[in-house]
Amino acid sequence: TFTAWCNSHLRKAGTQIENIEEDFRDGLKLMLLLEVISGERLAKPERGKMRVHKISNVNKALDFIASKGVKLVSIGAEEIVDGNVKMTLGMIWTIILRFAIQDISVEETSAKEGLLLWCQRKTAPYKNVNIQNFHISWKDGLGFCALIHRHRPELIDYGKLRKDDPLTNLNTAFDVAEKYLDIPKMLDAEDIVGTARPDEKAIMTYVSSFYHAFSGAQKAETAANRICKVLAVNQENEQLMEDYEKLASDLLEWIRRTIPWLENRAPENTMQAMQQKLEDFRDYRRLHKPPKVQEKCQLEINFNTLQTKLRLSNRPAFMPSEGKMVSDINNAWGGLEQAEKGYEEWLLNEIRRLERLDHLAEKFRQKASIHESWTDGKEAMLQQKDYETATLSEIKALLKKHEAFESDLAAHQDRVEQIAAIAQELNELDYYDSPSVNARCQKICDQWDNLGALTQKRREALERTEKLLETIDQLYLEYAKRAAPFNNWMEGAMEDLQDTFIVHTIEEIQGLTTAHEQFKATLPDADKERQAILGIHNEVSKIVQTYHVNMAGTNPYTTITPHEINGKWEHVRQLVPRRDQALMEEHARQQQNERLRKQFGAQANVIGPWIQTKMEEIGRISIEMHGTLEDQLNHLRQYEKSIVNYKPKIDQLEGDHQQIQEALIFDNKHTNYTMEHIRVGWEQLLTTIARTINEVENQILTRDAKGISQEQMNEFRASFNHFDRDHSGTLGPEEFKACLISLGYDIGNDAQGEAEFARIMSIVDPNRMGVVTFQAFIDFMSRETADTDTADQVMASFKILAGDKNYITVDELRRELPPDQAEYCIARMAPYTGRDAVPGALDYMSFSTALYGESDL
Repeated sequence: TFTAWCNSHLRKAGTQIENIEEDFRDGLKLMLLLEVISGERLAKPERGKMRVHKISNVNKALDFIASKGVKLVSIGAEEIVDGNVKMTLGMIWTIILRFAIQDISVEETSAKEGLLLWCQRKTAPYKNVNIQNFHISWKDGLGFCALIHRHRPELIDYGKLRKDDPLTNLNTAFDVAEKYLDIPKMLDAEDIVGTARPDEKAIMTYVSSFYHAFSGAQKAETAANRICKVLAVNQENEQLMEDYEKLASDLLEWIRRTIPWLENRAPENTMQAMQQKLEDFRDYRRLHKPPKVQEKCQLEINFNTLQTKLRLSNRPAFMPSEGKMVSDINNAWGGLEQAEKGYEEWLLNEIRRLERLDHLAEKFRQKASIHESWTDGKEAMLQQKDYETATLSEIKALLKKHEAFESDLAAHQDRVEQIAAIAQELNELDYYDSPSVNARCQKICDQWDNLGALTQKRREALERTEKLLETIDQLYLEYAKRAAPFNNWMEGAMEDLQDTFIVHTIEEIQGLTTAHEQFKATLPDADKERQAILGIHNEVSKIVQTYHVNMAGTNPYTTITPHEINGKWEHVRQLVPRRDQALMEEHARQQQNERLRKQFGAQANVIGPWIQTKMEEIGRISIEMHGTLEDQLNHLRQYEKSIVNYKPKIDQLEGDHQQIQEALIFDNKHTNYTMEHIRVGWEQLLTTIARTINEVENQILTRDAKGISQEQMNEFRASFNHFDRDHSGTLGPEEFKACLISLGYDIGNDAQGEAEFARIMSIVDPNRMGVVTFQAFIDFMSRETADTDTADQVMASFKILAGDKNYITVDELRRELPPDQAEYCIARMAPYTGRDAVPGALDYMSFSTALYGESDL
């Protein structure tokens, strides 16, 4: 093997050797071999035949080998001159290692490992080939055949080879290599097959000849690797863009669906329906909106991370689809919060309105029922013509009775007006059952007008006959006149004692209690009036008994009996303690409501300032320079953890807030913080810490990718903070210019300096927002040191794959690149239209340029 390898180089100099240990003894051919394989001239050889001349020549060869960084252990010129076979072969192996194998490098490996990796990659697609070493992996000959077929498929029909026929495989490979690849036959097929472990050095020497023969293809592989890396970056960035677009679309769609729901302020007719709306809104704030807040925050983080990766890989900035910019998302979110603003307050006001309506409707029904009960039969009574056949005394009785009725009728006028007023208020408050209320009210009013007309008509009839009648017993009349208003007072008292009430504060219930106590103070006087009325009735009874008047024991002037007066009086006495109990229960409920207000206020007054303090502390952390960026990141993450751990207090406050709402408490004088303030502050706090962490992560990405030291990063931060006087986290144009000058950047006040500064501003503020962020600042300060790939490098790599052509074919792409990246290029490359174009030719130049410019790739 070594002899064949030496002869493959010596024949270029027109000579050969037959026996290594003999032909290299004088050192002449050894020096010639080194000149051929190194391309350098050695010292002039000694042409004498004496031993000293031979030793001198061999020493010159050994000195040349040593000058190439090779350590020759135990190899001396005397042993070579004396024909020591072991020493001579060791020397030749050293030469092979240094000049044929040592410079082989694949993916930062070298020598033996690099050569082995090259063999494994080239033979990977071939079945029955598994190269793991330089001895038994080559015994079946398929490895050699695969190397040839991989680079020159027309020389071997690989499909016809059999693993169980190693001699044929080896001889085929050796013959083809010698005939077509100019690689001499260094190995013997029978020796390899007949040896349990073929000689590793011989196999390596022979395989290295294949590596050098296909070195042009190796350049193509290197170019392919570069292209693969570039395309992988583009594919990853495109996936991130697709993910951003989908997340933005989903979030905008959710906002689009939610805003009309929040803007729908159509009131419901019942308390139950409005309570359900309030519960739906609570579910929205507790369950549906918080995940969307996180999605919005994550969307901004993903956008910033993507832009950082694009800058670091020298790619153009990502421009989302129309309507899906981060600013568009923020505008849509602002619209959502604007629609949400006031919705909860509207719900509570509607519930309060419906509560008021239910109270008024119940009051209307009570008063209407009492009035309808009183009017029942009154029309028929007024339409009687009993006076036509009555005696004089009976006529007088009928007339007095009618006067008592008119007094009673007048006493009911106030109730009718109250009924009409309540109906009018229900109409103004848009009560859902107003038609039935209006119909009932109208019926009462029509009946009342009819009663008035009938009353007037009957009085006229009675007065016409009054001249014919005598006066009747004045005691009955006095009884009737006093009993009617007293009876009406009792009915009013019963109505007031049974009247429902609604209050919201302790002061209001105390007012009702005071009014009730005042009412109870009037009861003794009312009882005296009752006793006086009953005394009149008793006096009438005595007169009837004394003078034997045939009155049948009834009062002709009124239907109100003493029994009825006593019954109603007893009913009033029973209603008084019931009213006492209702007022006491309401007073206890208002005390509980006040406890809930104080409990909520105490927590809100702690949580509100805590959130504000944390917001200020995050702002300070983001501009301080304590420790490395990793230290700051760890500090922020620990800070984020402490904030998240505070969430149970927010949840507890939400629970107290829900109790307040369920108790229908609408005002709280113990705190200026509402639950809405706390919610908004908490969401802003979580978003701010997440954004701050993302900014530090992006600074780490930039620092590592740009090779910025921690000291440089601290210097950049110190300069930035010095000129960020309002602590906004951004610099205005003049602040930024002053910052650059402080760092030694030469920007004059002349036209050239202004033009240079305008160019820099277009880089750090491409959207012309008028401010420079810290991320944009450090990107600019480090961009000149970036070691990134360029369009020219990618174009040169494609040119290697294409064999120096101005175009590349589909077959070449599929042969040299992984399948997914090959198809990625085929789908995006435009047809090549140059004069030297062939069918199916693709333009890799425009494709390479598009990778680094404005393009849809």
